[in-house]
Amino acid sequence: MPTAMITGANRGIGLEMLSQYAARGWKVIGTCRDLEGAHAARALADSHAGVTLYPLDVTDSAAVDALARQLEGTAIDLLILNAGVMSPGSNTLGKLDAADFLRVLEVNVVAPAICAQAFRGHVAASERRTMVGIGSFLGSIASNDDGGLYSYRSSKAGVHAVMRSLSIDLRGEGVTAIAMHPGWVQTDMGGAEAAISAQESVAGMLSVIDGLKPGDSGRLLTYAGEELPW
Repeated sequence: MPTAMITGANRGIGLEMLSQYAARGWKVIGTCRDLEGAHAARALADSHAGVTLYPLDVTDSAAVDALARQLEGTAIDLLILNAGVMSPGSNTLGKLDAADFLRVLEVNVVAPAICAQAFRGHVAASERRTMVGIGSFLGSIASNDDGGLYSYRSSKAGVHAVMRSLSIDLRGEGVTAIAMHPGWVQTDMGGAEAAISAQESVAGMLSVIDGLKPGDSGRLLTYAGEELPW
């Protein structure tokens, strides 16, 4: 069975990915910043022998490297760089807070790059050799007609750039790396009025991931398989 690793698996899209890949019978490695408080993920792990959870703060480079060493010899077919945050303290012009802005960039841009760096060998050693960074329509510069959301837009444009560079730098290792827009999803971040459920979003993303070919590397795709402008 293939192995997927999902960062930020404690809630929302990450938790739903954990659930849907577990239901497929995959081996699934989930990371949670607060493993003790990740009750739903832990319940899922208790009911699925193929699910393993690890505590991980993705902004702690030493911890990321330590987990990579702990998992040495484990081939990871699919690395999903999902952990992310949105902060109201760095979204509105006139109310921007530098420390808050930097925190969003640290979690949403720097951490995915560091995780990809740490686990590149695990992915390259697998059969499917795929990395997916969870981006957003809000990170599309060409589609920004509304302004605002400074830190979140910047961070998602940043993770799109990270995945594009990975697609080039890991080409020789046979790794396919893409960024994906999950849609406006009904999660704690997206809110109850969002357009689609986490189940619908993740089912769509899994279908797109299933159909990826090496020539798709470097693309920015939606959960419906459509291409977004950068």
